[in-house]
Amino acid sequence: MGKVVGFELSSQEPEKATKFYSDVFGWEISEPNWDYWSVSTEKSTGRTGINGGISKGPNDYPHGTRIQIEVDSIDDSIAKAKDYGAMVVREKMEFDEFFLAYLVDPTGVGFGLIQRK
Repeated sequence: MGKVVGFELSSQEPEKATKFYSDVFGWEISEPNWDYWSVSTEKSTGRTGINGGISKGPNDYPHGTRIQIEVDSIDDSIAKAKDYGAMVVREKMEFDEFFLAYLVDPTGVGFGLIQRK
């Protein structure tokens, strides 16, 4: 529990961001799905890395980078994080293969929690 499994870059110009990261770093970027472009940092380099995505930044996080932390129980982790001063900015959402929530720690740093199904 607590392993960093991904990242998300939020941008108000995601098409421009995808071109930048693809051109500069050789990241392989998929076609968008729900204003989210999946990113592979491993395929182009053949080296181990963390994959993630680039998204159209929402109002609560228009620009910046958030890590995604995999947990065994998203509900328990949200409750524990709140007990220690975190604030939930996006309640648990359900996707085909996982649950995802966004929080902000007591210092203002945003992060995501992800629980695989």
